[in-house]
Order: sequence, then C-alpha cells, then structure tokens
Amino acid sequence: MNTPLTTRVPLSQIGGRKTTSSLVALTALPPLSLYIHWPWCVKKCPYCDFNSHEFNAVSGANEIDAATEAAYIQALLRDLENELPRIWGRRVYTVFIGGGTPSLMRPQALDTLLAGIRARLPLEADAEITLEANPGTVEASRFADYAAAGVNRVSVGVQSFNPDHLKAIGRIHNGAQAIKAVEAAVRHMARVNVDIMYGLPNGEKSQTVAQAAQDVSQAIALGAGHISAYHLTLEANTYFHRYPPPLPDDDLCADMQDSNGALLSSAGFVHYETSAYALPNQRSQHNQNYWAFGDYIGIGAGAHGKISFPDKILRTVKHKHPKAYLDGAADGKFMQLETAVAAKELPFEFMLNALRLQQGFDLAWFTERTGQPLALVQSK
Repeated sequence: MNTPLTTRVPLSQIGGRKTTSSLVALTALPPLSLYIHWPWCVKKCPYCDFNSHEFNAVSGANEIDAATEAAYIQALLRDLENELPRIWGRRVYTVFIGGGTPSLMRPQALDTLLAGIRARLPLEADAEITLEANPGTVEASRFADYAAAGVNRVSVGVQSFNPDHLKAIGRIHNGAQAIKAVEAAVRHMARVNVDIMYGLPNGEKSQTVAQAAQDVSQAIALGAGHISAYHLTLEANTYFHRYPPPLPDDDLCADMQDSNGALLSSAGFVHYETSAYALPNQRSQHNQNYWAFGDYIGIGAGAHGKISFPDKILRTVKHKHPKAYLDGAADGKFMQLETAVAAKELPFEFMLNALRLQQGFDLAWFTERTGQPLALVQSK
C-alpha cells in the first residue's frame, strides 16, 4: 500500500506557486485524505463527546429510515463537490468513515457513496478505506457487502468483552456479540482494528489489571491486526462528566497500560502511536496522515477539515446537527466555520500532532507542512 506519509506534491504539479510575500509559504503540499462523518447511533454512550445523535429516540426504530439515509448520502456527495475546487490535481490516499455508528448504513447506501466518491475524486487505486463498526449493529453478511463496496479496513468499537463492563459504560452489545463481530470482520476484511478501553467502571467497583489484560488478549486471539487501547476519560458535556462513575485510580490505570503494552509487544505488535499498536503492515494510514500534519477533506455533519494552499492553511467545520446539515444541502451551504490558521500557531499545531508518533517524524515535514523554519522549535 502506498504510504501517504512519504508522498509530497510539488506545487508545479498542481498549477500552484510559492508565495514569498506571505507568512505561510509552502513549497509542497502534504498527502490528502477524506473523512466522512455519519452522525447517527442507536444510543448515545455516557462517555461519548463525539457528534452523534440517537436517531430512534422518538420512533424507537432499529435503523434509520431509508429516505433520510438516501438524502444524507446525496448531501455528502454535494458537500464533496463543493470541496473539489480546493484540491484540484491532488490524489486522495485514504478514506475514513466515522461517527456515530457508520455500520448502521445499509450496504447499498455505502456502495452509492463510495461509487460517488470515485466518480468525483482521483482516489488512489490501493487507497485505505476504513469504516467504523459497532457490535450489535452488524451481521456477518454486512461485512461481506461492505467489502464488496470497497471497504478494506474495519475499526470495531468493542471497548470490552466483559459484559459487566459493557453494561457499566452503556454499550448496546454484549461480550458474545463483540466476539462475533470481530470474527466476521477478520473473515471478510484484510485489515481490522479493535478499540479497547481500560480504566473502566464496574458498578460500585472498578476494572482490575487482569480484566483489562483479558480484553486485550481476547482481541489478539481473534486475529485483529491493529488494536487501539486507550484510557477512558471523562470528557466535558457527557453524562459521565456530570455523574462520574467509580473509576480505578491513576496508578492502577498506569499498571493497566503497562500490562497491555507488554501483552501486545509479546504478540508482535508495535506501539507506534500514543494509543495504537499494530502488526507489520497494519498501521492506520489515515490516522498517521493526521499525526504527520497531512491534509484532509471533511464532509458530513460536524466534520472537520484541513486544507493547505501555497500561502495558507485552512481549517473547516461543517454544520454540526444532522438537520442543519441536511437543510443546507438544498442550496449547498454546508459550511459552519472556515478559518485560516495563523502562521504563529502552526508550529504548535504541527508538534501537537507529530509528537503522538512513538518513533518521531521526518524533520523535513515541519518546514514542508507549516512553511516555518525548523529553528522555531529547535532548542537553543
């Protein structure tokens, strides 16, 4: 697979030119990815601060209605069309469909979406295309259909295989469903990530080091090639932030992190990012592009984007609420906010992302992707 981290696009190839009068002057553009946001889920988890909305809160339905789904797919494609003038001549190396719960999407709708993307974008032939999936919302046949549509990587939001811990964090699936989902994903997809949380509540008790290790061991045994093992945090504007459950103390969580890391290392996984572990050739190309300060188009409700130009770097945010986003589709008004990043902020933004990489980063990226001299961050 072509690794976008090493792909540089000289401005001469896209009709651009270096702008010497600007505080930002890029000589090459970074790799480009596409992020697609699916905003709906069956139930809002008490720890979740993502832009997700319960579609069945009123109707009690088990899946979103086909008409709304179809309208959203068409809105996504129109949103993408609006972004095209910003990225003429640039290829897209990775696609990530996140949420919410994108695995609620009917396979036919996903096929329409990916076909529409290919018709509008110069998508790399071996592009990594990831779909987030939650156990309890997918059957084995859906993974097969998603693969047929072009998805080649699935990220399964297991969080835990322990039924007591799953109940405590408000997940809609049980341990058996989690195992079944990962088995199906591994069977139908070349590359599978499993999300695992540690530092979990359990009624009046809390998770133990052994229980956290058991979750990681189960994910390894099921054949996942990538495991994201991260600490449960109480984010603002969540139910858990307002009503904190009993959690393990920091020392115990540190022991869990060490134990999990040792287990993964012994199984051949490389700890390549703060919370990410991968077997050879299983690293997330999309996420690595974020951490290396690459560019990404963001489409969908609440989606964020970052696009570089010869003389500026823009950040974009689309309308957050699904209704507002869909209402804007009629006249193509999806944008809630668009700002140019101040040159003085770029060194911090670059380092905030790049320092997540355990093995460091190519020093040339700093100047290439910020337009600033490396001396700004070198020790004196």
